[in-house]
Order: sequence, then structure tokens, then C-alpha cells
Amino acid sequence: MSLAVEQTRIQLGRRYRQFLNLLEFEGKRGIADRLRLAAAQRLAPKQITMPVKGADILTADLSLPFQPTIPKLIPKQPIIINWVTIPAGPGGGGHTTLFRIIRHLQAHGYHNRVYFYNVYRADHRYYEHIIRSSYGFNGCVATLDAGMKDAHAVVATSWPTAYPVFNSRCAGKRFYFIQDFEPYFYPAGALSLLAENTYRMQFHGITIGRCFVEKLKSDFGMSVDSFEYGCDISRYCRLDGVKRFGVVFYARPEAARRGCEIGLMALEAFAARRPDVEIHLYGTRMGNLPFRFTDHGRISPEELNHLYNRCYAGLSLSLTNVSLVAHEMLAAGCIPVVNDSVWNRTDIASSFVRYAPADPHRLAAELEAVITTGDFDSVSRAAAASMHSRTWDDAGEKVDEIFRRVLGVSPHVSSPSLQWRPALSPAD
Repeated sequence: MSLAVEQTRIQLGRRYRQFLNLLEFEGKRGIADRLRLAAAQRLAPKQITMPVKGADILTADLSLPFQPTIPKLIPKQPIIINWVTIPAGPGGGGHTTLFRIIRHLQAHGYHNRVYFYNVYRADHRYYEHIIRSSYGFNGCVATLDAGMKDAHAVVATSWPTAYPVFNSRCAGKRFYFIQDFEPYFYPAGALSLLAENTYRMQFHGITIGRCFVEKLKSDFGMSVDSFEYGCDISRYCRLDGVKRFGVVFYARPEAARRGCEIGLMALEAFAARRPDVEIHLYGTRMGNLPFRFTDHGRISPEELNHLYNRCYAGLSLSLTNVSLVAHEMLAAGCIPVVNDSVWNRTDIASSFVRYAPADPHRLAAELEAVITTGDFDSVSRAAAASMHSRTWDDAGEKVDEIFRRVLGVSPHVSSPSLQWRPALSPAD
């Protein structure tokens, strides 16, 4: 028998025994899932489109930063801001926070323009409609293809958008609206380095929360201000008369920083401890799991608030910046169990959060401890009340103050009641 034939026989035998093992332990569904994954990997293009254009990376010479002019602010005329963002679908957490701030500034006399950085050539009209219908923005929405008009401030809102903001030659002080430390979104490699380089572009940082402020200052020499997390207590609130009988978890496996795999293992351990307690998942539909659960998929904020009110506790995991989910759970009187980290403790200012190491058994034990809390109703009410002072209006006021201070503007230059005409260009 030739060597090639012998090697083929060995490989066929290995694969056949593996097939039998998979059939025994994972069943037909497991085999089908593996076949789909293998097919997808073979069909996927070998050259992946990056979230930033290669030409923009090559144009951005960090050793020669552009020094833009900052137009003079004229009394009784508004501060004009260009925001550069990526087109997004409805309900995105980062875009929800961004447009909460933009709407606050708009209501307080600012003139905001939104520019799409459209690497994937998505349909502009469709995403403009989403910006208006889902995020409530009624100002100018344009594409970067023709460049940007002059403004008092030009704001990057994610690491890919920092490159076109750095390269743009329009007037305006450069800012960076930072909601997380984005190099952590990737394994060590080209994308993490390209994301990291954006903190060296000499923009003025505005971060949500304080957990990365010192890192940005000490590691990258950034000038940085921060504002506190808000909570939409008009949507997330405690409902009287709703019986609680479960625990809830936001499952988002496509975002590695949300620790979905650890969360699901914690719920499996919890289900073994407390089979009498219902388990609820929302977010990405998870398919088959080794414990009983209700899969809600994507749900509206109103439905989510009702779900929180039906649960004693919620599992909220975040391996980078804290998730808004923990704040929303608290507002609904649902006690969040959070992985213990300095980042989470820095930006969740509540004594009602239950912290545990990011270990499935420790997280499961903490969920069980919440379920067995004596006088849970009183704890739940106090947790909800603790969020009443954390509003997005306060966050918007702080960002307003940051822009005015950095731009050297009097607190009373603009007002929502002013009738204005654009100071920098004849038409928008």
C-alpha cells in the first residue's frame, strides 16, 4: 500500500470517528451547524473589507497633524458642529447615546450636521431615514464624499471616523466622542493598532464615563473631559403590581466584549441550582442551549422594561466600558449581577449592583443570592430610586459645558429661542 493511500485511509478513519462522536454528543443539529460554519468559511472572501478606507489611513500622517482654523463665534449665532459617524441600524447602543447628546445640544441652540463615513457604500437614503425615524435627528445628514463645510467643531465618533476627521481640511476644532476603548474590540493585530493610533491624532476627547480618562491622558497624551452615564427613566422604571419570577441576560455573542459565552455558562450553572426560576434571554436569538429558557430576541424598550420588571436579577457582563444595560436594570428595580472590574466599579455609581468574578459558578451564586434576598421588594424600590438622579439631560448639559469651555464660548452665546442664520456658509 502506498504512503498516500495509507494517509488517506487514516484521515478518513479519523473523520468518521469524529462524525460518530459529534452525532452522539451534539446530535444532527450540531453536525449541521458545523457544516454550515465550514461552508461559510470556505465561501468567505480571503480579503476582508476593513472598517476604514486604506487611502484614509495612508493619507493620515500623524507626524504632520493639520492645524485647522477655528471660526470666530459671533454673539447670538449658534455653535456649529460637524459629527462624523458610521451609518447604523435602529436601536444601536452607541448611536442611541450619541444622538441623545446631539438632540440635547440642538435643543439648546447648537446647529448640528451629521456626515456619514460610508466605507461599505450603504444606501444613504435608507440610513438617513433611520437617523430621523429611530434617533430623532431632524438636521442636515450628508455624506463625506464631497467633504465637510466649515464648523466650529468637528467630531469623530468612533475610531474609523477619526481618520477622515484627521484628514479633512475644513475649519473647526477637532474632538473625539469616545464611548469605549476601541482597540480592545480586536485581537492584537493591525485593527487594534489602527484604532489605537486614533488617540494620537491630538483631538480633544469627550468620554462617557471616567474609566479610560487616565489611560487616554497617560498613554496617549490626550486632552480629555468626561461626562457621566445617564438613564432614560421615562422608559426604564419600576412598575407596581408586576410579579417577579425570573432572571434575564442580554445575549450578544457577536460582541466579544460582552462576555456572552461566560454568561450562558453562568446561566447553565444557575439553572442547575434553581430549576424553579425562569431564565429569559434577549438580543441575538441563541437557538438550542442546555437549559430551559425563553428567547425574546430583539424587543422594544417598552417590552424590555416590562421584562426587567418580571425579573429579580439580570446578568450584565462587560469586559471594557460598562454597559448601559446595568443602569436600565436598576431603574426597573431588577438587580444587576456584574463582572467585577475596576472599569465597571468606576462608572456604575450604585450600591445595589452585585459584583462577582467573571467565573460561571461565582456569577450563578450571585444570581441565586439576589433571588433569596430578604425583603426584596424594598431593595428593588431603593435600587430604582437610586437612578432618578442620573438623567441624560445632565449628561447633555455637561457636554454642552465642555464644548463651550474648550471653544472659549460664553455660556450664553446661543439659545434655543434664537432665530439664526448660518455664520460660515450661505447654505446647508
